[in-house]
Amino acid sequence: MEQPPSATPDADGPAPQPDDQVTVTCTRDGATARIEVTGELTEVARRPLVRELTDLMLSGSPLKQVELDLCEVTFLNSAGVAALVQLQKMGQPRGIELVLAVATAAVTRPLQLSGLWRRFTVLDRRPGSAQETHEALPPGGEHS
Repeated sequence: MEQPPSATPDADGPAPQPDDQVTVTCTRDGATARIEVTGELTEVARRPLVRELTDLMLSGSPLKQVELDLCEVTFLNSAGVAALVQLQKMGQPRGIELVLAVATAAVTRPLQLSGLWRRFTVLDRRPGSAQETHEALPPGGEHS
């Protein structure tokens, strides 16, 4: 039995579904850069995020801080959390601080439940929150 053309898989694999889409944009102001992520922070987002940070580090001008704006992220899974840790590990040896800006439980809950909430400096922009900054613990630091 022949499948209808719409059900035939593409030669490159299945086409990404709209909910798999992620947009990564970057702006820079002196020694500070801002990377905005919109959509789902999953394995699909890892490569564009790493590419943006690599391009920033190779630009030649000094970089001290990268604000990763996750306020428009609708979903964060373990692969997305791993990508965040990878970005932080890329920047640490170069003295680049990775700051996460968060606004939804879709991002805050996985970070809190995994214990990584205290690994990052977090700008908490959730509605109804105190709009505060949670400083990262130093490596080997104790949780309070």
